[in-house]
Amino acid sequence: MKKLQFGVLLILLSLPLVYSIPLLEVIKLKTFDALVPEQSPSDYFTILNITEEDIANEGGYPLSRQTLAQIHINLLRRGAIGVGWVMAFPQPDRFGGDFEFSEALSFSPSVLAMFENNTNEYPATTGTVILGDGTGGIPAEGVIQNIEVLKQNASQGIAVARTDIDNLVRRLPLLMRTPDGWVPAYGTEVLKILAGADTYVIRSSDDVIQEIRVKGLPPVKTDNLGRKWISFVNTPQTNLGEMDVENKFVFVGFTAKGIMPQIATPSGLLEPHKIQAALAESILIQDSPYIPDYSFAVEFLIFIVGVVLIWVCLHVFGITLGLVSAISILLLTASYGFYTISNAVLVDVTWALISQFITATVAFYLRFREQYKLRQQIKKQFEHYLDPRQVKALQKDPSLLKLGGEKRVCTYLFTDVRGFTAMSENMDPERVTQIMNRALTIQSDAVKKYGGMVDKYIGDAMMAIFNAPLDLQDHEKAAVLCAQEIQKEFRESDIGVSIGIGLNTGEAVIGNLGSSTRFDYTAIGSAVNIAARCESSCKAVGVDLIIAEPTAIASGMTLKVLEPIEAKGITEPLKIYTL
Repeated sequence: MKKLQFGVLLILLSLPLVYSIPLLEVIKLKTFDALVPEQSPSDYFTILNITEEDIANEGGYPLSRQTLAQIHINLLRRGAIGVGWVMAFPQPDRFGGDFEFSEALSFSPSVLAMFENNTNEYPATTGTVILGDGTGGIPAEGVIQNIEVLKQNASQGIAVARTDIDNLVRRLPLLMRTPDGWVPAYGTEVLKILAGADTYVIRSSDDVIQEIRVKGLPPVKTDNLGRKWISFVNTPQTNLGEMDVENKFVFVGFTAKGIMPQIATPSGLLEPHKIQAALAESILIQDSPYIPDYSFAVEFLIFIVGVVLIWVCLHVFGITLGLVSAISILLLTASYGFYTISNAVLVDVTWALISQFITATVAFYLRFREQYKLRQQIKKQFEHYLDPRQVKALQKDPSLLKLGGEKRVCTYLFTDVRGFTAMSENMDPERVTQIMNRALTIQSDAVKKYGGMVDKYIGDAMMAIFNAPLDLQDHEKAAVLCAQEIQKEFRESDIGVSIGIGLNTGEAVIGNLGSSTRFDYTAIGSAVNIAARCESSCKAVGVDLIIAEPTAIASGMTLKVLEPIEAKGITEPLKIYTL
């Protein structure tokens, strides 16, 4: 049953991992947002914001291409090493300034933006070298292209802003696939022209992109689709009035309302030029976060190992130690996740932690219910046959009770009320019941008093065990004293019957014996049989108590030696004693 329960639980918990349930993906992304460490800017870039005030000063939107050309020239005069216009120019300038703007672009490394649009138009592809047996990547959906006169003196890149499942932009492709080849993302193209490179190198395997390189720059680790996790660093920002751009490549864009869309990111709403600047910054950061291609395998392994270990610990070690183990596993998992993310390796352990917690809760509940049922079973089974203090001890620590059975040296006591059967034939049933209850109560109270356990009642007979289920020091002596007290109580009572008692000490198998639906805690073995034979021989020997030699010797009491007897099933004569 436990294996079935665990199997069902494991299947249910693994479904979100296997089938990528949206909620799990959102949790994963939010975890990365919270734990990814902040990075410092590279000091290579500046963002130039064109504000509403700037537009008003220039006579309104759209700004003429002559105005843009003048801004470009001014940026170069202030020391800029290149300018990226994160805006598209699909139509000629109404003021005829396209040639002037194109000429300004030629004075420095310049990059124009292309924005995705659901068209079948694709720009010219860039030079790429493929290392590996596949390509993969994210396909472009078509773009809005710039006019030819501007493309003559500037590079182009797609200012892509693909969102994750929660509509936030966190990761961008460095290159996008078209029917004719590859087209760079805007931020990627900026770095390529600054490095003076003319090609991209894509390392892939089985349609999984592993790495993208630009000559002169360190290899860029990406996910299997060629996407880079964005670090939204605090890139310096300036305006047309300040133009603090010396020795910087400048990303130019509009912050005026209604011109460029604001895109949701973990860092808030950002305009396209700020997002592309963040992409370029992220590529240059040596320890920039990335999702390795082995992330799912690691996440699934942590999930499986953690869940299995917690389940095993709680069912093997018990509730207390199991909980300590479960908490330790949870802390180790959380620590590993925090360590990897803090070191820029985006391996998510969120679902593993959630699954481990659910498993621990379920396993704890099942274990607690099992323990509760066991305690109730112990109480039900022993409350009438053991001292209440002993019952509580067993409930507190059920391991003291070897329910599966064990070999144990105990002292066994058998009794039989003499003459009761004949007396009961001429007696009212109610009176018979009263006498029997009184007789059994005397015996039971004495057994409990001396630390024994009433094993069972057999008509007017009783079997008791000393030294089980709990250890009892000097159980042999305790059994003899118990027999002595039973005899005394019978003599002093008014029930009008006598009792025969047999005692023996030896090893027997003790535990829950019976069928799968009905069982009793009892003892079986030759030592038990000898005790029963001693009791049945009392009448023949002419005494009310027979103590077998092992009990007599171990008790340390002064006892009377009787003549050995022959007992059924026993080859050697039994050496016996009495009080």
